[in-house]
Amino acid sequence: MTDVTDGVLHTLFHSDQGGHEQVVLCQDRASGLKAVIAIHSTALGPALGGTRFYPYASEEEAVADALNLSRGMSYKNAMAGLDHGGGKAVIIGDPEQIKSEALLLAYGRFVASLGGRYVTACDVGTYVADMDVVARECSWTTGRSPENGGAGDSSVLTAYGVFQGMRASAQHLWGDPTLRGRRVGVAGVGKVGHHLVDHLRQDGAEVVITDVRADSVRRILDKHPAGVTAVADTEALIRVEGLDIYAPCALGGALNDDSVPVLTARIVCGAANNQLAHPGVEKDLADRGILYAPDYVVNAGGVIQVADELHGFDFDRCKAKAGKIFDTTLAIFARAKEDGIPPAAAADRIAEQRMAEARGRG
Repeated sequence: MTDVTDGVLHTLFHSDQGGHEQVVLCQDRASGLKAVIAIHSTALGPALGGTRFYPYASEEEAVADALNLSRGMSYKNAMAGLDHGGGKAVIIGDPEQIKSEALLLAYGRFVASLGGRYVTACDVGTYVADMDVVARECSWTTGRSPENGGAGDSSVLTAYGVFQGMRASAQHLWGDPTLRGRRVGVAGVGKVGHHLVDHLRQDGAEVVITDVRADSVRRILDKHPAGVTAVADTEALIRVEGLDIYAPCALGGALNDDSVPVLTARIVCGAANNQLAHPGVEKDLADRGILYAPDYVVNAGGVIQVADELHGFDFDRCKAKAGKIFDTTLAIFARAKEDGIPPAAAADRIAEQRMAEARGRG
């Protein structure tokens, strides 16, 4: 008998990272589709979360990512005040190599087969145009183009929400929500990061950037010839002298045993998902006196937008909801102080309370 003690089934049924309601493995050999759809919770409503298209090293790694990301979406949607549970899908493969109309249509059919338990949207490796294709087979698709009844690019409000989280962090730590005169390091200036830089410059912050793509860096420097400088990589960015805020806006795991000890910033607030590399990092940050704004709270502007699309998108209504991330972030810091715990743990407690109350009503 195969030992699965340390495998996916053990994670799903027995570990703190599990507890999911449903995990679906999808395959369409004709198009090359291999995908995992993970539904963590529908306590608050249909599970909502994006589709990540990524060349995972193994199927096991893909399943683990789907489990972690979907769990995170439950907490994100709960803290954003949405009537949605958490779900996430991953498509295995290099989107530059295997993405096709046939594959996306096949994926749409799998999502549709869940009958509305999971609502999909964009994530790493998928875009508005892809959701337009998926929507041809599945009405439970959001993040579509305006031409097809959608809201378009959600990165605009994601960046706005992160900016509000930064303002709240500054208010809590320094007693003033403005970022004028502060030095902010942004790691990753792609979809979300470049909009965040715009907000920071408009507010008078000095910005230091880095990105693995040279063209992304050049676009920012050309747009902001004053007040923005670039460094070689993230290793250099987190060590910049006089850095007030560090904003991880690329892939997850940015806060780890190597980066936290050398961070010069007093605040961490960014758009990346799953910034804490493992449990305990939030305590390491607190022990160093670094204020951490929980990622799934401050980066919820995008999911607020795609959720609104399901009811007829209104940008001003969405921006007002995303603006409330400022108050939510302050409430988390207050709860953390009251309970004597890191902000990440305080956010989890608030989200878990909302989900538990919903299950009780059910």
